[in-house]
Amino acid sequence: MKILVTGANGQLGYDVVQEMKKQNIECYGATRKDFDLIDFEATEKFIVNYMPDVVIHCAAYTAVDKAEDEQGLCYLVNASATENIAEICKKINAKMLYISTDYVFDGTKEGFYEVDDIQNPINVYGKTKLLGEQAVQKVLEKYFIVRISWVFGEHGNNFVKTMLKLGKEHKELNIVADQYGSPTYTADLAPLLVDMVKTDKYGIYHVTNEGVCTWAEFAEEIFKISGLNVKINHITTAEYPTMAKRPLNSRLSKTKLVKNNFNTLPDWQVALNDFIDKVSF
Repeated sequence: MKILVTGANGQLGYDVVQEMKKQNIECYGATRKDFDLIDFEATEKFIVNYMPDVVIHCAAYTAVDKAEDEQGLCYLVNASATENIAEICKKINAKMLYISTDYVFDGTKEGFYEVDDIQNPINVYGKTKLLGEQAVQKVLEKYFIVRISWVFGEHGNNFVKTMLKLGKEHKELNIVADQYGSPTYTADLAPLLVDMVKTDKYGIYHVTNEGVCTWAEFAEEIFKISGLNVKINHITTAEYPTMAKRPLNSRLSKTKLVKNNFNTLPDWQVALNDFIDKVSF
């Protein structure tokens, strides 16, 4: 099996490439130096030349707030470029795994979102990622769509690293406490994605670490594990306005994952412990 990973410099793409190296799977981690996603011809030329059996598409426009101002670029990267890659996969008969997001939902549902629940994104980023999902489903039969949330990994910027930095500079922080979701540790996610593409169990999946928390609870656990003495003031989303709206409920059901005999990921607190052990600040 030969696998191409896009976004290999990002926190998830990097860990996916490392996992394949561990498993001695032939792979190539593509970055912007190899091709620009919005240059469709260059993208096709590179992928057709490499001729992978699978493309794991991790590259994306992920600046959620900035996307409200850069809508055109966000649509181009997350929707149009994804459709282009799907068309290339169809041409060379390759499987495709597309990384999506909890932000395809509006967050108004009580309880956990199932994979086939109605999508209703409330920000530009979520809308473009949903268009990417729809393009993959329209073009391909051999696809995996994996929705993840609250991502953190060693290679890149994320909430955990931001909190560790702020925790050294402040004794008190205001953190949102009315948005619920599950952190996703890229080092736990990567092996599952590699396992998934070895199968023909196609379709949409939700994958996060187990357990649910608010951003405030996530921050409290970060400081507890790292030994930083920081007081967290629980605030509402309304008290912390951002350019892009965020869903209040991002709980994602793993029913489909379990039904297809894939392993669920460890509890988010265990993942966070592992992460903080590995990263020195």
